[in-house]
Amino acid sequence: MKLLMTRALLLLLGLFAGGVWLATTSAAQTWPRQPVKFIIPFGPGAGADIGARLILDRLAARWGKPVVIENRPGGDSMIAIQAVMSANDDHTFLWGPSGSFIVHPHIYAKLPYNPDDIVPIARYSITLLSFSVPASLNFKNLADFVERIRKEPDKYNAAAVPGITELAFDNFAVTAGLKMAKVPYKDIVQAANDLGEARIHAYASSYAIVRPHREAGRVKVLALLGRDRAPSAPDIPTAREEGFPALEMEGLVGLFGTKAVSPELRERIGADIVAVSNDKEIEAKLNATAQIPARGGAKEFQAAIDAQRAQVAAIVKTLGLKPTR
Repeated sequence: MKLLMTRALLLLLGLFAGGVWLATTSAAQTWPRQPVKFIIPFGPGAGADIGARLILDRLAARWGKPVVIENRPGGDSMIAIQAVMSANDDHTFLWGPSGSFIVHPHIYAKLPYNPDDIVPIARYSITLLSFSVPASLNFKNLADFVERIRKEPDKYNAAAVPGITELAFDNFAVTAGLKMAKVPYKDIVQAANDLGEARIHAYASSYAIVRPHREAGRVKVLALLGRDRAPSAPDIPTAREEGFPALEMEGLVGLFGTKAVSPELRERIGADIVAVSNDKEIEAKLNATAQIPARGGAKEFQAAIDAQRAQVAAIVKTLGLKPTR
């Protein structure tokens, strides 16, 4: 009797599991049921915003529903993140860099969201991050910069875009033994103008911010922070090439969702984004906006984010940082 009951229970459990699998698979196949929204933590015209708009029409044609962008800048990306977390459905997504929510737990004592609830869906591009100086100061290269700063501690200052870029700069400064005052900015993008006028002496930021100043001859980019040289700037070496791997950091950009998005749907959406962006025209436009194409599905994106989380944790340990905000 007990054996029969056990077999019946196992059969019921199997039927239930099969029903759940069929339900989630069916939901992934019939998605989307309404317009899809990408929430971006920057204003229109930012690199991530431009990159997303390149594939909106292609995704809408593929999915049969409109794909819209909602720009929600401010609050160190938390306004956008909270909007996605509050929706908590499979039609509202976060499009942008991974760096903000990876760094948040290390600088904020309390967060209005759980970073573990953000799930990667598709890797799209890598934003070029750079380390620049005023052209008028005549730094030859990164080694020359380090040598001169060491000889004159506290004479020079610097600024850095908050998040992973600032962490990379701080890691570089500490490991290289540099003493420089950090200049705070309400709008860190404005630091590029001060860099061109030599009011600040070093600037870690996206390459897109400083590129116009470089082209005008006011700024020299000593290194890119990514692992590889960029097709759009092949003459700029990487920090690792220059002998300073502590300054290395990748600007990962892609699509994220909540746990309301099933694993099956994550795989499908990721594959669709890879498919529509696998195009020379898209690649050329990304390169023109100081990004590198870096297509990848949910699993590839998860692996890249896990590696970046480990890198950030190691830097935080080196710097001895504690959440204080």
